[in-house]
Amino acid sequence: MGMMALLASSALSAQMPPPGRQEVSSVRFVGNHAYPSDSLAWAIVTRQTECRSLVLKPFCWAGADFAIQRAYLYRNEFAVDPTRLRVWYQWRGFREVKIDTTMTVRSDSTLQITFHITEGRPTLVDSIGFEGVEDFRSTSLLENLPLQRGDRLSSIATDATRDTLIWRLASQGYAHADVLVSFLIPRSDPYHARVTFDVVAGSRAHYGHVSVAGNKNLSESTVLRTIQFRGGDLYRASQLQEAQARLFGLDIVRSASVTPDLSATPDSIVPVHVAVQEGDLHRMRGGAGWSTAECFDVDARWVHRDLLGGGRRLQVHGRVSNILAREYKDLLCPYSGRGPFGRITWLASVDFSQPWIFSTRNAFQASIYGERQSLPNVFVRRAVGLSFALTRSIGPRTPLTLSYRPELSRLDAAEALFCTNFLVCTPQDISSLQGRNWLAPIGIDLTRNTADNVLNPSRGYALSIDLEHAASYTGSDFAYDRVVGEVVRYEPITDRSVLAGRVRMGWVGAGAFEKLLGTPTGGVDIVHPQKRFYAGGANSVRGYPQSRLGPRVLTTDVEPLLSTAGAGCTAQEVMDLTCNASPLGDHGFVSRPTGGTRVIEGNLEARFPIASSFEGAVFTDFGQVWGEREKVALRDIQVTPGVGVRYLSAIGPLRVDLAYRFRGGQDLSVVTTQIRPFDPATDTESSKIVVDGQAIDYVKTRALAVLTPQVLFGDSPAWSLRRLQLHLSIGQAF
Repeated sequence: MGMMALLASSALSAQMPPPGRQEVSSVRFVGNHAYPSDSLAWAIVTRQTECRSLVLKPFCWAGADFAIQRAYLYRNEFAVDPTRLRVWYQWRGFREVKIDTTMTVRSDSTLQITFHITEGRPTLVDSIGFEGVEDFRSTSLLENLPLQRGDRLSSIATDATRDTLIWRLASQGYAHADVLVSFLIPRSDPYHARVTFDVVAGSRAHYGHVSVAGNKNLSESTVLRTIQFRGGDLYRASQLQEAQARLFGLDIVRSASVTPDLSATPDSIVPVHVAVQEGDLHRMRGGAGWSTAECFDVDARWVHRDLLGGGRRLQVHGRVSNILAREYKDLLCPYSGRGPFGRITWLASVDFSQPWIFSTRNAFQASIYGERQSLPNVFVRRAVGLSFALTRSIGPRTPLTLSYRPELSRLDAAEALFCTNFLVCTPQDISSLQGRNWLAPIGIDLTRNTADNVLNPSRGYALSIDLEHAASYTGSDFAYDRVVGEVVRYEPITDRSVLAGRVRMGWVGAGAFEKLLGTPTGGVDIVHPQKRFYAGGANSVRGYPQSRLGPRVLTTDVEPLLSTAGAGCTAQEVMDLTCNASPLGDHGFVSRPTGGTRVIEGNLEARFPIASSFEGAVFTDFGQVWGEREKVALRDIQVTPGVGVRYLSAIGPLRVDLAYRFRGGQDLSVVTTQIRPFDPATDTESSKIVVDGQAIDYVKTRALAVLTPQVLFGDSPAWSLRRLQLHLSIGQAF
């Protein structure tokens, strides 16, 4: 205890030093080879004067006092720092370490403190023995332990190994297991040690009486079903943690504890006390937000958190977005889209969830919804539908979900997508595709998430595999198969720095759209626009705007093509599709993503602190989307590096990212309205096309057409600001 008290001496001394206290301008470590200086700095109390934040560096260089965190010498603490360092090293296997200090007064009267470290030769673990494990050789008890042969003799790793063994035994029913640790360091060979773990498993225990307290609306039977063990079952310590997590899964539960009574007699019976604290039975929440893709939005939801008892949940949810998108299109909402894409979008739903069905490991969810949503410059979707999902927990944090989602939907503004991807350009066929159609997939989704924090993870991983199938027998007018897989990993670099990586891949294939069977285009496989892949944006490849990476087309009216101030094409060139639209320039077109059937995208990001509530990031994103008739080639993958800043707010990180794309321009197809000669027998004078203020003897048809010459769109020099992409959003990118 004396040594622990020594190491835990307070570093929170007064910030204003007594008269005569000297400022410490530098703390250095010399001779440390096994561990970096920044790790050693946390083992001592003495600090050096530093800039408060990386963001404030320019002010520190200018000598602004508010930006500088000044440190002073506290001699009592400094006198103990060598001992702190010595113990720190000894805990990690350096038994002969020596620490000396020097203090130099600089010309500006500040102090430079140097810790001279002679690490010495570490003691290594020559062998590891286990006693009392004869009955566990066939189990995983001794696999992947923290302390391994050849490691330094670290007290930290030794204690972690002991704790791991006790935990594993307790999770196999040995509630009172203990592990004794002994060391043998021969006098003739002081740099090698034999470590022995003496395992005392004891007898197996079973659960005794399970008591429940604190529940008001939740019934005791609901709590017992949720924890998934009963009196008489084999005791497992890991099961207690899982039970507590499942209780937190009930929306009404605010806090929960599952505590075994290990002092009860006989020791083969372990009573368990379950305590819950419930929140409000009903909850009403509302919020508002802003993004460059959806402009301003408002959200409200009402929740009944114990409907008819049993922890059932009923939610009424409404959301309206694209508010003021038209008014602030060029200022605050540049990616919300124009025309039909800039109108109000909305979602209304009623959702029901049953926390257990048929088994305590199963959950059921159902919802009914209506919505108007848009993918800017791609399509507008209006739908009403139902959703049913059965989820089974097949392991800790590993749910498997079987779902069915029939919806009746209608698409608007998707003509260019159908015409370019599927060569369905006639008004009748496009009307069939955009009209009311059933989309009714069945799906299987497997996820596992071990991340340590929902809003800002620093450790763990997440993976998901999502399979969907739709056909006529599922009630769907569109037939397709779709597979998406994603892996995310978070790895700590230092105490507050994280390296995060993500890879996502997907494929979709489709069958013929039944309503076009018997037409000239009836043999074309149609992938519903909602199920196609799009890349680019704040949570994708950040060097590109939302959905702008991958297949795209350009759309334009026919008048600019015929105008002498525009492309200057003749009417005949427009009709036979040989018109070259390049003279219109980038501002003469609307860029329309058409999506693809295969996608690869990934991110690698280092996140590091720059102040108490600010975090910086450097990242590199990559990805590409390929259309039906394109061959997947790695040379097509685009790489976009960037930097970012996050403010760590209560609702999650507020994120600003700036990325650069290397690709300047892209050759794209141009879609326009087809024309034909004026027919006085069927056409009126007002239907004539007006070009440069004069009516010409041609009229527009309802059909679309793809011009043969492609246009280089978005070309810019490497130094151009047009290659930079700014994203503002809430939450980490992944």
